[in-house]
Amino acid sequence: MAGETEFDAGLTREAVIEAVRAGGGEYGKRELARELALKGSDAKRALKDALIALTEDGSITRSNGKTYALPGALPSVTVVEITGRDNDGELLAEPVRRDRQAPLIRLAPGEGAGGKGTPAIGIGDKALVRVALQEDGSYEARLIKKLGQSAHKLLCVLRKPQSGPFRLQPVDRRTRHELVPAKGEAEKARDGDLVLCQIASERRHGLKTAEIIEVIGDANGPGAGSIIALYSHGVPQGFSEAEQREADQAAPATQGKREDLRPLPLITIDPDDAKDHDDAVWAAADEDPKNPGGWQVIVAIADVAAYVTPGGALDRGAFKRGNSVYLPDRVVPMLPERLSNDLCSLREKEDRPCLAVRMVFDKSGNKRSHRFLRGWMRSAAKLSYTQAQAAIDGQDGGPANALLETVLKPLWGAYFAAREARNRREPLEIDAPERRVRVGADGKVLGVETRQRFDAHKLIEEFMIQANVCAAETLEDKRTPLIYRVHEQPSREKIDALADFLPTVGLKWTRGDKVETGRFNQLLKQAQTSEHCATINEVVLRSQSQAIYDTQNLGHFGLHLQRYAHFTSPIRRYADLTVHRALIRALNLGNDGQSDEERSRLNVIAEDITHSERRAMAAERDAVDRFIAAYLADKVGAEFDGRITGVTRFGCFVRLNETGADGLVPISRLGEERFEHDERAHALVGLQTGSRFRLGMAVSVRIDEATPVTGGLLLDMLTEPEKGERPNRRNRGRTGGPPNGKRSGRPWKKGRRG
Repeated sequence: MAGETEFDAGLTREAVIEAVRAGGGEYGKRELARELALKGSDAKRALKDALIALTEDGSITRSNGKTYALPGALPSVTVVEITGRDNDGELLAEPVRRDRQAPLIRLAPGEGAGGKGTPAIGIGDKALVRVALQEDGSYEARLIKKLGQSAHKLLCVLRKPQSGPFRLQPVDRRTRHELVPAKGEAEKARDGDLVLCQIASERRHGLKTAEIIEVIGDANGPGAGSIIALYSHGVPQGFSEAEQREADQAAPATQGKREDLRPLPLITIDPDDAKDHDDAVWAAADEDPKNPGGWQVIVAIADVAAYVTPGGALDRGAFKRGNSVYLPDRVVPMLPERLSNDLCSLREKEDRPCLAVRMVFDKSGNKRSHRFLRGWMRSAAKLSYTQAQAAIDGQDGGPANALLETVLKPLWGAYFAAREARNRREPLEIDAPERRVRVGADGKVLGVETRQRFDAHKLIEEFMIQANVCAAETLEDKRTPLIYRVHEQPSREKIDALADFLPTVGLKWTRGDKVETGRFNQLLKQAQTSEHCATINEVVLRSQSQAIYDTQNLGHFGLHLQRYAHFTSPIRRYADLTVHRALIRALNLGNDGQSDEERSRLNVIAEDITHSERRAMAAERDAVDRFIAAYLADKVGAEFDGRITGVTRFGCFVRLNETGADGLVPISRLGEERFEHDERAHALVGLQTGSRFRLGMAVSVRIDEATPVTGGLLLDMLTEPEKGERPNRRNRGRTGGPPNGKRSGRPWKKGRRG
């Protein structure tokens, strides 16, 4: 039907459609006539007839009775959600509202990268963009503004005092200034409500005004600490309709060609309160006469790849979240409950698909061989760490006791062999106790306790590490691209800082020493009987690099391993899912393995899931701080013992022994004399006497303020400083403090409050 003179006045079908395309859904008859350079009543009448004909045959659509667009076309200005990156690292997006399959939207090169004073856009963010249809049917978008949680949106608490103006107090401790609710905005919420705000106007002088976008709830209500942490760090919450629909419609996997592991008593061992179970273990003596005293171990992992297919809604959502987030009172899962707690959870006495590795060790724990398989298993028992350990120790472990001889003792035998090899390998052995905030059904903190660490924990940890090593080795052998878990050795700057600190606690690090885990372990062993043991462990921990995900194998320094990849937790980590898919493809274990498209994007995936992990860690840490601050809020005025864990030019941080909470003692509350920060000595030093508050020093403090909304603790120092030599004012290595008896333009405050 396409002819060059299909309509009167020389108007062609292709020309009209191209004009509609150029309008991007915004052109009416007048704009289309201008685009086509039509003049005169005859030409405009021909355009009207053409539009009627093209609308009737479905070639174009009419919106709001005024404008024309191509079928399925996006409006030129639309709200999108960032869903990923292409092979060149440019951002990909989807319309937030759509009635059909989403068209491909690619942000123009450099768009969303951020700049001076402007945060970069990341996966999961929403943005208002202007789109232009490309010849291949995709869209190129240019950023108008970022939406959702961003630098222009703040989480605040609305305050309505009986006298005085209303205020919006930001919950982020780094945000100093309050906001003023714009006219009429304060009526949207009650005093003490947690609200999401957007700056309404920028003023050169005075406080900024803000609009209330969303009322979240009582800032002091149950779970507020978690809600604030999630919103503050932009952690994606909930699942899209498409994700939930895909999860609900997922059919349970069938055995098919999977290897039947059901005769083996594989068991899960998890924390007492675990709801999902993604790993199971089994061990037995190796019957091979060539391996006397050896062991065979199977680690079976939930086969998430059987349900989460590349490019699907579940896959895109899991990638956006990157990992599950664990807070004191809740879990924000990476996958919907239908998968994480049901189809992909290795439930007791229920058949489940798995991806497993069978490993063979000699009597000294050296791995002789391994083989991956796609299996069909049935967990023989769901045990907690406490139950398994109690049974091994000859105590009442409940259901674990019935499995003692047949299941647990072989597991422990294999573990003891693997532990020998671990000790020879010498991974980094930092003693960093993990604290757990116990929250009651009413959302209130019941207490803070140190997590007990049994051999049962170490057993599961070691077998998981070995399985992760096997995954990396297999994929390297098969020349299959993968995402490694990488941990580089400490930087020279961090080693120099460690070497500067150690003499202050009677130890040393010779700068010529080789940087290896064994040298750190030697240092930590020397510190075991010292009063500075906890401080040295913490300083060594701070000296380490942060682990990341990378497609380049840079090794894992902390574990002292040459190759390492996360394989054992695909329910809660997207990295593990990519490794599962890579193994499935490399070993021909099915047609749902790594796709060409995913393989080409591994660099981008590694970068984004590293960011997601950091985001989750920050949210988890902040939530714990807020819950502990709520726990201590009714203990203001009470005295606690602790130790100094950080010194800065504005004061020192003290960690309370009882709760592990960190609070600030401002420099103005340290005593009668002026103190300055001696960076090399890691101490705050009195200028008149040389007395000092140093890193690791045991102190007593009094809680002056505990603010649950921010998680902040303000402390008063009760302990006198240690004696020291008066500093040489010419040569001391100071970094700050109140110069000339003044700070921030105000007279220097002597003495302590309270």
